[in-house]
Amino acid sequence: MQKAKRLEGLTSAVFADMEQKKDLVAARGVGIINLGIGSPDMAPALHVIERLQKEIADQGNYGYAITGLPELLEAIAHWYANRFGVELDPQTEVVDLIGSQEGLAHISLAVINPGDVVLVPDPGYPIYSAGPLFAGAKLYYLPLLESNNYLPDLDAIPAEIRRKAKMIVLNYPNNPLTATADLDFFQRLVEFAHENQILICHDAAYSELAFDGYTPPSILQVPGAREVAVEFHSCSKTFSMAGCRVGFMSGHADVVSWLKTVKSYTDYGIFKPIQYAAIAALTGPQTYVQETARRYQRRRDVLIDGLRSIGWQIEKPKATMFVWAPVPAGYSSQEFAIELLEKTGVVVLPGIGFGPAGEGYVRIGLVQPEDALQEAVDRLAKSGIFVRPATA
Repeated sequence: MQKAKRLEGLTSAVFADMEQKKDLVAARGVGIINLGIGSPDMAPALHVIERLQKEIADQGNYGYAITGLPELLEAIAHWYANRFGVELDPQTEVVDLIGSQEGLAHISLAVINPGDVVLVPDPGYPIYSAGPLFAGAKLYYLPLLESNNYLPDLDAIPAEIRRKAKMIVLNYPNNPLTATADLDFFQRLVEFAHENQILICHDAAYSELAFDGYTPPSILQVPGAREVAVEFHSCSKTFSMAGCRVGFMSGHADVVSWLKTVKSYTDYGIFKPIQYAAIAALTGPQTYVQETARRYQRRRDVLIDGLRSIGWQIEKPKATMFVWAPVPAGYSSQEFAIELLEKTGVVVLPGIGFGPAGEGYVRIGLVQPEDALQEAVDRLAKSGIFVRPATA
């Protein structure tokens, strides 16, 4: 027996190695502070939990869901109109997902043929590359560099690649880089897609976790975007519903229809009580979302102010639940993450796991309470690791 060739080139080995090392350190009796995983540690708002409890008790909710409840699709369209001023047709421009990752994994099966070129970010969240690879695509990596504010240089893409490319995958606010993009960049991206007949897949899962008064835009706010773009959202981060697995994709009506076809062969929909909980989240009071963002901002400040005080100079991100931090001089990202784990019990993820351009950085999750983040700072201060940014 041999594994399928489509599994070659995946980057999960780095993360699996860190998980194994974490277990070994924990087995020595070291208390682990896990800042590696990107899963919220908070529960949803009470009104969401109560709706979930109510619907779970309804014995009529245990059959196949098949497709999204009309009420859920309407709730998604309602949320888009309120949040971004974008009017969507809930029947033709919205599809529910079993978490946005499921949609990102399957979208390539709906639009990509073997050998098609897909433009993917480097660094990037692993599914952005894995989904196209599963569909037999050829990947062209777009380096996201600090010198260009972690935005792709569209003009640097060779003409031959532009002609062959069928899809581009991007993500702002960005995981792992925490970078943001404004409407001017999205306008240029939409023009680029029209000029080259390329589908934009934009993952906006972190659009509601923004700080210091910053409000991330949607690419669908750009005129003409729905002719060339789809956008993914998730209830996981916005409403702390990560385990519920519910998200959605909106935009280009044909692409929505094609993804619905793929899903009709691969799943039987989202458990109805979870759909009702998502409706409650999307249409109910948004004060919980605002407080969640403020809580992550406080965590960001505790962590980064503490790390700066001991010599680790890190920029404060404007959004997401992560910090993208340069490793000290003399380390690779994996070497530093391992030494940090072994000396302090603090888990971070090596940037190399997100692609070659991630080397020299680690991703730190703001996924623990403020006291745990302060404890992580204190442990690092006592560890003897000399922390300073890597030189350019």
